Amino acid sequence: MSRVGVLALQGDVPEHQGALQAFLPEHDVRLVRSVAELDAVDALFLPGGESTTIARLLESTGLWAGLQRRLSERLPILATCAGLILLSRTLEPSPSGHDPPTLGILDVQVRRNDYGRQRKSFEAPVRVDGLGKVPFPGVFIRAPRILGVGPGAQAFAFRGEEVVGVRHGPIWGLTFPPALPGDPRLQRALLDAGVWQSAEKPHSRSTARAAKRTPTRTAHR
Repeated sequence: MSRVGVLALQGDVPEHQGALQAFLPEHDVRLVRSVAELDAVDALFLPGGESTTIARLLESTGLWAGLQRRLSERLPILATCAGLILLSRTLEPSPSGHDPPTLGILDVQVRRNDYGRQRKSFEAPVRVDGLGKVPFPGVFIRAPRILGVGPGAQAFAFRGEEVVGVRHGPIWGLTFPPALPGDPRLQRALLDAGVWQSAEKPHSRSTARAAKRTPTRTAHR
């Protein structure tokens, strides 16, 4: 049986946990706060929250290095909002100048909080490749914006003509949290594409070849 983890350091953890438990057995959804818990899951959801706080907690708990290793092993990951920021290759400096390091796994250029403050939050239909004709109900709350998509990433979710979701193999990033609308299609799509297809295969962590990245820091304004 595959186990699905939710990074539980800060942010929208209860929302992601509840959304997954709505269609998965409760004991298959694990909260991840340590390297040992990270190593025990077959997929990981990185929730929205405060990206600088999450980055500090990842480093202080040893989870930064652990996550680098699991990323090199092609662990299926769905990262939203702060999670997308932390996975991005290039982080455009934000007006505050207090930007976190990034893991650099997704070939995208991102800027934090680019849709404005909390009061400017909005909902909008999102077209997602592979989810059929019914749009996904996107909720944009202090969302990051994808400014550019490099050749290493593939855009797959769109608000109008704007890219709001990218993926690189089993690693997906969204500018909006799919856990809030009560629509499980995106969570199911990640698991269908990654975890369940390889659930019966033994892990090959010791033979992973991908190089680990060192944190990429952006210059502060």
